[in-house]
Amino acid sequence: MGPISEFMERNFRHFNARETLAAAKGWVDFQRQGGKMVVSLAGAMSTAEIGISLAPLIRAGKVHAITCTGANIEEDMFNLVGNSRYKLQPHWRTLTMEADMKTRGEGFNRVTDTCIPDDIMVEIHEAMRKLWKEASEKGESRFHSEYFYALIRSGFFKGKNDVPMENSWLVAACEMDIPVYTPGMEDSTLGNMFAADVLQGKVKSFGVIKSGAEQFAHLTNWYRENDKKHEMGFFQIGGGIAGDFAMCVIPALIMDHEVKVRPWRYFCHIGDSTTSFGSYSGCPPNEKVTWHKLDLQSVDFTINSDASIVAPLIFDYVMEHE
Repeated sequence: MGPISEFMERNFRHFNARETLAAAKGWVDFQRQGGKMVVSLAGAMSTAEIGISLAPLIRAGKVHAITCTGANIEEDMFNLVGNSRYKLQPHWRTLTMEADMKTRGEGFNRVTDTCIPDDIMVEIHEAMRKLWKEASEKGESRFHSEYFYALIRSGFFKGKNDVPMENSWLVAACEMDIPVYTPGMEDSTLGNMFAADVLQGKVKSFGVIKSGAEQFAHLTNWYRENDKKHEMGFFQIGGGIAGDFAMCVIPALIMDHEVKVRPWRYFCHIGDSTTSFGSYSGCPPNEKVTWHKLDLQSVDFTINSDASIVAPLIFDYVMEHE
């Protein structure tokens, strides 16, 4: 047992702290029983540099698939090549519109307290456009993440990286060759740029990037195959499409394909949304039961806290229990 585990077990006795420790212990028990884990990333976790703690977990074989927003996949790469040029604004809660206009005029895009320079986004876009264009000319179609994998494997980032390559969760996922699903990737900077490239004739077809439905079909087959030998777990950060896209594979298999599969056997959700009508991020685990996503044999944890604080603690706890 390492220092993080010792700290958590000594101090995390009640409330969200106790739930955090219970979720970490639950993951360790789940993996020891041969379970496979899917991690979902919503919010701005890549700009929060979650890769520092998530990448080692992936390389250790403790994460078997990732579902994330288009923003999270691209911002991991933005951070990799441009971290030293980022601008921090620690007092973001009290910023005026005038202050943000000044930041915009300086060529930055703010994500809470962290501002990403425009030129970093353009640099990655130009590299990705070459891959999209080549694919379109060959009539090829790939998942959004596969283009990132191709860029990483080409050596594009070597020597350009501002932070160690081992701090990138996407580089780690590429090395381990695990699937990364990005439903709704058009809701991201590169997704917007891709749409513009097609509309302007720089890339021949939208079909160059496989649709969300095609990604869901791949996930359906992936889950069904893995469920034959392993119980499946789901570690969810935030809400929205990144989480619900993957969780819906269970009702789809049971109700649409009429095949028998097990629900998620481990489930943990980290978020700070309150439970209310229409708030997916705040819906409790029991709301997932009628949808076949969880049942009485599932272990579940709900942590109402800041994922940029809680998730690294859980990831390190799991790493300390090889």
